[in-house]
Amino acid sequence: MPDLENSRFLRACRQLPVDATPVWFMRQAGRSLPEYKALKGTTNILDAIAEPELAAEITLQPVRRYGVDAAILYSDIVVPVQSVGFGVEIAAGVGPVIERPFTSADDLDRLPEFDPAEHTPYVLETVRLLAKELAGSTPLIGFAGAPFTVASYLLEGRPSRDYVQTRKLLWSDPGLFHELLDRLAQYCIASLRGQVAAGASAIQVFDSWAGALTPEDYAEHVLPSTRKIFSAVADLGVPRIASGVGTSELLGHWADAGADVVSVDSTITLDEARRRTGGRTAVQGNLDPWAVALASWPVVEAKSHAVLASNAGRPGHIFNLGHGVRPETAPATLQRVVDLVHAAPVGSHA
Repeated sequence: MPDLENSRFLRACRQLPVDATPVWFMRQAGRSLPEYKALKGTTNILDAIAEPELAAEITLQPVRRYGVDAAILYSDIVVPVQSVGFGVEIAAGVGPVIERPFTSADDLDRLPEFDPAEHTPYVLETVRLLAKELAGSTPLIGFAGAPFTVASYLLEGRPSRDYVQTRKLLWSDPGLFHELLDRLAQYCIASLRGQVAAGASAIQVFDSWAGALTPEDYAEHVLPSTRKIFSAVADLGVPRIASGVGTSELLGHWADAGADVVSVDSTITLDEARRRTGGRTAVQGNLDPWAVALASWPVVEAKSHAVLASNAGRPGHIFNLGHGVRPETAPATLQRVVDLVHAAPVGSHA
Protein backbone atom coordinates (compact mmCIF):
# COMPACT_ATOMS: atom_id res chain seq x y z
CA MET A 1 0.00 0.00 0.00
CA PRO A 2 1.58 3.35 -1.02
CA ASP A 3 2.62 5.59 1.86
CA LEU A 4 1.57 9.09 0.81
CA GLU A 5 3.32 10.80 3.70
CA ASN A 6 6.60 9.33 2.46
CA SER A 7 6.07 10.55 -1.10
CA ARG A 8 8.92 12.56 -2.59
CA PHE A 9 6.84 15.70 -2.81
CA LEU A 10 5.62 15.76 0.80
CA ARG A 11 9.04 14.77 2.15
CA ALA A 12 10.65 17.60 0.18
CA CYS A 13 8.04 20.06 1.47
CA ARG A 14 9.16 19.09 4.98
CA GLN A 15 12.88 19.31 4.08
CA LEU A 16 13.39 15.58 4.51
CA PRO A 17 15.74 13.42 2.38
CA VAL A 18 14.31 12.03 -0.87
CA ASP A 19 15.42 9.34 -3.30
CA ALA A 20 14.99 11.73 -6.25
CA THR A 21 14.06 15.37 -6.61
CA PRO A 22 10.28 15.70 -6.93
CA VAL A 23 8.90 17.68 -9.85
CA TRP A 24 5.58 19.11 -10.93
CA PHE A 25 4.60 22.13 -13.02
CA MET A 26 2.35 25.04 -12.26
CA ARG A 27 -0.41 25.21 -14.88
CA GLN A 28 0.41 21.59 -15.71
CA ALA A 29 -3.29 20.74 -16.09
CA GLY A 30 -3.97 21.90 -19.62
CA ARG A 31 -2.73 24.80 -21.73
CA SER A 32 -0.15 22.83 -23.70
CA LEU A 33 -1.66 19.32 -23.54
CA PRO A 34 -3.50 18.15 -26.68
CA GLU A 35 -5.63 15.78 -24.59
CA TYR A 36 -6.72 18.73 -22.43
CA LYS A 37 -7.74 20.75 -25.47
CA ALA A 38 -9.65 17.79 -26.87
CA LEU A 39 -11.47 17.11 -23.60
CA LYS A 40 -12.29 20.67 -22.63
CA GLY A 41 -13.09 21.85 -26.14
CA THR A 42 -14.88 25.19 -26.07
CA THR A 43 -16.21 24.78 -22.52
CA ASN A 44 -15.59 27.88 -20.42
CA ILE A 45 -13.12 27.22 -17.63
CA LEU A 46 -15.61 28.11 -14.89
CA ASP A 47 -18.12 25.69 -16.39
CA ALA A 48 -15.46 22.98 -16.60
CA ILE A 49 -14.50 23.54 -12.95
CA ALA A 50 -18.16 23.14 -11.98
CA GLU A 51 -18.20 19.60 -13.45
CA PRO A 52 -16.33 17.42 -10.92
CA GLU A 53 -15.69 14.45 -13.20
CA LEU A 54 -14.37 16.72 -15.95
CA ALA A 55 -12.23 18.76 -13.55
CA ALA A 56 -10.85 15.60 -11.98
CA GLU A 57 -9.93 14.11 -15.35
CA ILE A 58 -8.17 17.33 -16.39
CA THR A 59 -6.23 17.30 -13.12
CA LEU A 60 -5.08 13.72 -13.75
CA GLN A 61 -4.00 14.14 -17.38
CA PRO A 62 -0.50 15.53 -16.70
CA VAL A 63 0.06 13.05 -13.87
CA ARG A 64 -0.57 10.19 -16.28
CA ARG A 65 1.41 11.72 -19.13
CA TYR A 66 4.50 12.99 -17.31
CA GLY A 67 4.71 10.95 -14.11
CA VAL A 68 5.02 14.11 -12.01
CA ASP A 69 5.20 13.82 -8.24
CA ALA A 70 2.13 15.93 -7.40
CA ALA A 71 -1.22 16.76 -8.93
CA ILE A 72 -2.67 20.23 -8.60
CA LEU A 73 -6.41 20.72 -8.53
CA TYR A 74 -7.94 22.05 -11.73
CA SER A 75 -9.69 25.18 -10.53
CA ASP A 76 -9.15 28.95 -10.45
CA ILE A 77 -8.44 31.53 -7.77
CA VAL A 78 -11.59 33.52 -8.59
CA VAL A 79 -13.96 30.58 -8.08
CA PRO A 80 -14.96 31.54 -4.49
CA VAL A 81 -15.83 35.16 -5.37
CA GLN A 82 -17.58 34.02 -8.52
CA SER A 83 -19.61 31.47 -6.55
CA VAL A 84 -21.11 34.08 -4.22
CA GLY A 85 -22.39 36.10 -7.16
CA PHE A 86 -19.89 38.97 -7.28
CA GLY A 87 -20.12 38.96 -11.08
CA VAL A 88 -16.94 37.31 -12.31
CA GLU A 89 -16.32 35.72 -15.68
CA ILE A 90 -13.14 34.38 -17.24
CA ALA A 91 -12.83 35.75 -20.75
CA ALA A 92 -10.80 33.69 -23.22
CA GLY A 93 -7.46 35.32 -23.89
CA VAL A 94 -8.07 37.93 -21.18
CA GLY A 95 -8.60 36.32 -17.79
CA PRO A 96 -10.97 37.28 -14.96
CA VAL A 97 -13.36 40.09 -15.88
CA ILE A 98 -15.58 41.75 -13.27
CA GLU A 99 -19.01 43.02 -14.29
CA ARG A 100 -19.10 45.70 -11.56
CA PRO A 101 -15.70 46.31 -9.96
CA PHE A 102 -15.31 47.00 -6.25
CA THR A 103 -15.40 50.78 -5.72
CA SER A 104 -16.65 51.52 -2.19
CA ALA A 105 -17.44 50.11 1.24
CA ASP A 106 -20.92 49.25 -0.01
CA ASP A 107 -19.35 46.57 -2.19
CA LEU A 108 -18.34 44.61 0.90
CA ASP A 109 -21.99 43.55 1.05
CA ARG A 110 -21.43 41.74 -2.24
CA LEU A 111 -18.93 39.48 -0.44
CA PRO A 112 -21.01 37.53 2.08
CA GLU A 113 -19.50 34.85 4.30
CA PHE A 114 -18.13 32.10 2.12
CA ASP A 115 -18.96 28.46 2.87
CA PRO A 116 -17.28 26.01 0.46
CA ALA A 117 -19.87 23.31 1.14
CA GLU A 118 -22.66 25.71 0.18
CA HIS A 119 -21.02 27.79 -2.53
CA THR A 120 -18.51 25.44 -4.19
CA PRO A 121 -19.62 21.86 -3.46
CA TYR A 122 -18.39 20.87 -6.94
CA VAL A 123 -14.81 21.79 -5.98
CA LEU A 124 -15.00 19.61 -2.87
CA GLU A 125 -16.46 16.76 -4.91
CA THR A 126 -13.60 17.08 -7.41
CA VAL A 127 -11.09 16.81 -4.56
CA ARG A 128 -12.86 13.74 -3.20
CA LEU A 129 -12.85 12.10 -6.63
CA LEU A 130 -9.16 12.82 -7.02
CA ALA A 131 -8.21 11.59 -3.55
CA LYS A 132 -9.94 8.31 -4.41
CA GLU A 133 -8.43 8.03 -7.90
CA LEU A 134 -4.91 8.87 -6.77
CA ALA A 135 -5.34 6.21 -4.06
CA GLY A 136 -2.57 7.46 -1.84
CA SER A 137 0.04 7.28 -4.63
CA THR A 138 0.32 10.94 -5.63
CA PRO A 139 -0.29 13.95 -3.38
CA LEU A 140 -2.97 16.41 -4.46
CA ILE A 141 -2.25 20.12 -4.05
CA GLY A 142 -5.26 22.26 -3.21
CA PHE A 143 -5.02 26.01 -3.62
CA ALA A 144 -6.65 29.38 -3.22
CA GLY A 145 -6.00 32.94 -4.28
CA ALA A 146 -4.31 35.26 -1.82
CA PRO A 147 -6.35 38.31 -0.77
CA PHE A 148 -4.19 40.89 -2.55
CA THR A 149 -4.26 39.16 -5.92
CA VAL A 150 -7.99 38.44 -5.81
CA ALA A 151 -8.62 42.02 -4.63
CA SER A 152 -6.64 43.34 -7.59
CA TYR A 153 -9.09 41.66 -9.98
CA LEU A 154 -12.10 42.96 -8.07
CA LEU A 155 -10.72 46.50 -8.01
CA GLU A 156 -9.28 46.71 -11.53
CA GLY A 157 -12.11 44.80 -13.20
CA ARG A 158 -9.68 42.71 -15.25
CA PRO A 159 -6.01 41.75 -15.36
CA SER A 160 -3.78 44.80 -15.05
CA ARG A 161 -0.17 45.79 -15.57
CA ASP A 162 -0.11 48.81 -13.31
CA TYR A 163 -2.82 48.17 -10.67
CA VAL A 164 -3.91 51.80 -10.53
CA GLN A 165 -7.19 51.25 -8.67
CA THR A 166 -5.58 48.76 -6.29
CA ARG A 167 -2.73 51.10 -5.37
CA LYS A 168 -5.15 54.02 -5.13
CA LEU A 169 -7.36 52.29 -2.56
CA LEU A 170 -4.36 50.99 -0.62
CA TRP A 171 -2.98 54.50 -0.19
CA SER A 172 -6.16 56.59 -0.09
CA ASP A 173 -8.30 54.37 2.15
CA PRO A 174 -6.10 51.75 3.83
CA GLY A 175 -8.89 50.95 6.27
CA LEU A 176 -11.25 49.84 3.51
CA PHE A 177 -8.40 48.09 1.71
CA HIS A 178 -7.67 46.06 4.83
CA GLU A 179 -11.37 45.26 5.26
CA LEU A 180 -11.46 43.92 1.72
CA LEU A 181 -8.35 41.82 2.30
CA ASP A 182 -9.76 40.50 5.58
CA ARG A 183 -12.94 39.42 3.82
CA LEU A 184 -10.96 37.69 1.08
CA ALA A 185 -8.68 36.06 3.67
CA GLN A 186 -11.78 34.41 5.11
CA TYR A 187 -12.59 33.09 1.62
CA CYS A 188 -9.07 31.76 1.24
CA ILE A 189 -9.02 30.08 4.66
CA ALA A 190 -12.43 28.47 4.21
CA SER A 191 -11.56 27.23 0.73
CA LEU A 192 -8.25 25.71 1.84
CA ARG A 193 -9.74 24.04 4.89
CA GLY A 194 -12.53 22.58 2.79
CA GLN A 195 -10.11 21.17 0.23
CA VAL A 196 -7.92 19.54 2.89
CA ALA A 197 -10.96 18.03 4.60
CA ALA A 198 -11.95 16.57 1.22
CA GLY A 199 -8.54 14.99 0.67
CA ALA A 200 -5.91 17.52 -0.45
CA SER A 201 -2.42 16.71 0.87
CA ALA A 202 -0.85 20.17 0.53
CA ILE A 203 -2.08 23.70 -0.09
CA GLN A 204 -0.70 26.53 -2.19
CA VAL A 205 -1.63 30.19 -1.83
CA PHE A 206 -1.25 32.09 -5.09
CA ASP A 207 -0.37 35.75 -4.55
CA SER A 208 0.35 36.03 -8.23
CA TRP A 209 0.56 39.81 -8.46
CA ALA A 210 2.01 40.73 -5.06
CA GLY A 211 5.31 41.46 -6.80
CA ALA A 212 3.74 44.69 -8.05
CA LEU A 213 4.16 46.13 -4.53
CA THR A 214 7.30 47.33 -2.84
CA PRO A 215 8.43 45.08 0.01
CA GLU A 216 7.56 47.89 2.41
CA ASP A 217 3.98 48.26 1.15
CA TYR A 218 3.59 44.49 1.13
CA ALA A 219 4.78 44.25 4.73
CA GLU A 220 2.45 46.99 5.93
CA HIS A 221 -0.69 46.31 3.93
CA VAL A 222 -0.66 42.66 2.79
CA LEU A 223 1.57 40.60 5.07
CA PRO A 224 -0.96 40.64 7.96
CA SER A 225 -3.55 38.83 5.83
CA THR A 226 -0.93 36.36 4.58
CA ARG A 227 0.11 35.61 8.14
CA LYS A 228 -3.54 35.23 9.14
CA ILE A 229 -4.12 32.63 6.41
CA PHE A 230 -1.09 30.49 7.15
CA SER A 231 -1.80 30.63 10.89
CA ALA A 232 -5.44 29.63 10.36
CA VAL A 233 -4.51 26.48 8.43
CA ALA A 234 -1.49 25.46 10.52
CA ASP A 235 -3.54 22.93 12.48
CA LEU A 236 -4.32 20.98 9.29
CA GLY A 237 -0.83 19.49 9.31
CA VAL A 238 -0.29 19.80 5.55
CA PRO A 239 2.53 21.74 3.85
CA ARG A 240 1.72 25.38 3.13
CA ILE A 241 3.19 26.81 -0.09
CA ALA A 242 3.41 30.50 -1.02
CA SER A 243 3.63 31.41 -4.69
CA GLY A 244 3.79 34.53 -6.83
CA VAL A 245 5.42 36.23 -9.80
CA GLY A 246 8.19 38.76 -9.42
CA THR A 247 8.12 38.08 -5.70
CA SER A 248 11.78 37.35 -4.99
CA GLU A 249 11.89 40.34 -2.62
CA LEU A 250 8.99 38.89 -0.61
CA LEU A 251 10.42 35.45 0.18
CA GLY A 252 11.55 36.50 3.66
CA HIS A 253 8.09 37.90 4.38
CA TRP A 254 6.50 34.61 3.32
CA ALA A 255 8.81 32.70 5.63
CA ASP A 256 7.87 35.11 8.44
CA ALA A 257 4.19 34.52 7.69
CA GLY A 258 4.51 30.76 8.20
CA ALA A 259 4.98 29.27 4.73
CA ASP A 260 6.62 25.85 4.72
CA VAL A 261 7.60 26.17 1.05
CA VAL A 262 8.25 29.26 -1.08
CA SER A 263 7.94 29.22 -4.86
CA VAL A 264 10.93 30.93 -6.44
CA ASP A 265 10.56 32.69 -9.78
CA SER A 266 13.28 32.74 -12.42
CA THR A 267 14.85 36.06 -11.39
CA ILE A 268 17.07 34.66 -8.62
CA THR A 269 18.87 31.40 -7.87
CA LEU A 270 17.70 28.82 -5.35
CA ASP A 271 20.72 29.40 -3.13
CA GLU A 272 19.86 33.11 -2.98
CA ALA A 273 16.24 32.23 -2.19
CA ARG A 274 17.41 30.07 0.70
CA ARG A 275 19.56 32.95 1.95
CA ARG A 276 16.54 35.26 1.90
CA THR A 277 14.38 32.84 3.88
CA GLY A 278 17.18 31.98 6.27
CA GLY A 279 16.76 28.30 5.43
CA ARG A 280 13.40 28.26 7.22
CA THR A 281 11.47 26.94 4.22
CA ALA A 282 11.74 24.46 1.40
CA VAL A 283 12.08 25.98 -2.05
CA GLN A 284 10.06 25.29 -5.20
CA GLY A 285 11.26 26.16 -8.68
CA ASN A 286 12.68 27.66 -10.74
CA LEU A 287 13.34 26.80 -14.37
CA ASP A 288 12.55 29.66 -16.75
CA PRO A 289 9.15 28.81 -18.34
CA TRP A 290 9.96 30.87 -21.43
CA ALA A 291 13.12 28.86 -22.05
CA VAL A 292 11.16 25.62 -21.76
CA ALA A 293 8.63 26.96 -24.27
CA LEU A 294 11.00 28.48 -26.82
CA ALA A 295 14.56 27.17 -26.47
CA SER A 296 16.17 24.07 -27.95
CA TRP A 297 16.60 20.99 -25.76
CA PRO A 298 20.34 21.57 -25.11
CA VAL A 299 19.46 24.98 -23.62
CA VAL A 300 16.62 23.58 -21.52
CA GLU A 301 18.85 20.72 -20.41
CA ALA A 302 21.64 23.07 -19.32
CA LYS A 303 19.22 25.35 -17.47
CA SER A 304 17.62 22.36 -15.70
CA HIS A 305 21.04 21.21 -14.50
CA ALA A 306 21.78 24.76 -13.35
CA VAL A 307 18.66 24.74 -11.18
CA LEU A 308 19.71 21.45 -9.60
CA ALA A 309 23.21 22.81 -9.09
CA SER A 310 21.90 25.90 -7.36
CA ASN A 311 20.12 23.72 -4.83
CA ALA A 312 23.46 22.02 -4.14
CA GLY A 313 21.98 18.82 -2.79
CA ARG A 314 20.18 20.38 0.14
CA PRO A 315 16.93 18.73 1.28
CA GLY A 316 13.74 20.62 0.62
CA HIS A 317 13.77 21.25 -3.14
CA ILE A 318 10.75 20.71 -5.38
CA PHE A 319 11.65 21.18 -9.03
CA ASN A 320 9.19 23.39 -10.87
CA LEU A 321 9.10 26.28 -13.29
CA GLY A 322 9.58 29.85 -12.15
CA HIS A 323 5.93 30.39 -13.13
CA GLY A 324 3.33 28.47 -15.12
CA VAL A 325 3.66 26.37 -18.26
CA ARG A 326 3.44 28.54 -21.36
CA PRO A 327 0.82 27.46 -23.94
CA GLU A 328 3.60 27.23 -26.56
CA THR A 329 5.43 24.53 -24.60
CA ALA A 330 5.88 21.16 -26.27
CA PRO A 331 4.72 18.32 -23.98
CA ALA A 332 7.73 16.30 -25.10
CA THR A 333 10.04 18.94 -23.63
CA LEU A 334 8.30 18.81 -20.28
CA GLN A 335 8.58 15.02 -20.34
CA ARG A 336 12.32 15.27 -20.91
CA VAL A 337 12.63 17.70 -18.00
CA VAL A 338 10.77 15.31 -15.70
CA ASP A 339 12.98 12.41 -16.80
CA LEU A 340 16.15 14.49 -16.34
CA VAL A 341 15.21 15.61 -12.83
CA HIS A 342 14.18 12.14 -11.70
CA ALA A 343 17.35 10.57 -13.12
CA ALA A 344 19.75 13.06 -11.53
CA PRO A 345 21.27 11.75 -8.30
CA VAL A 346 20.04 13.89 -5.44
CA GLY A 347 22.48 16.75 -5.13
CA SER A 348 24.00 16.10 -8.54
CA HIS A 349 24.13 18.51 -11.44
CA ALA A 350 26.45 16.49 -13.63
